[in-house]
Amino acid sequence: MGKRLGDDVAKRAQWAGAAGMRRNVELRRTPDGRGELIFYERPDTTGPKLSRFTITPTDDPDGLEAVLGQALGVLGVVRKERLLFLVGQTRVHLDSVEGLGDFLELEVVLSEEQSVEDGERVAHELMKELGVEEEDLISGAYLDLLLAKGELGL
Repeated sequence: MGKRLGDDVAKRAQWAGAAGMRRNVELRRTPDGRGELIFYERPDTTGPKLSRFTITPTDDPDGLEAVLGQALGVLGVVRKERLLFLVGQTRVHLDSVEGLGDFLELEVVLSEEQSVEDGERVAHELMKELGVEEEDLISGAYLDLLLAKGELGL
């Protein structure tokens, strides 16, 4: 398929929404006991979309989680395992999400010269190669699906 980049571990997430946008502050834990605080912002729609993010590493994910929990509250926790592959300029995530099942996510990494439309074209071409149809796509995020099932994962 492509180059396997590695495995990811379960993550914990805190979420807040804004008009038509998904804003996500996520604390991801790595197998070595470290973590990454990630802020995402993207439209809350199905299909390919532009996602902006900032990542900050931390050596103290437990302490950071405690502070964020006190400051922001925890809406829910997503526990997942991820296999990560690289196909061309696309990161292919194979996720197994506790309480939900298995998912595929494509993340096209755009170069400075590429437009959002270029990224959408790359994503659609890979979706076609993988047999992913438009009706297979979901909107929202794993936490939205867990909350809809009444599972907070705390």
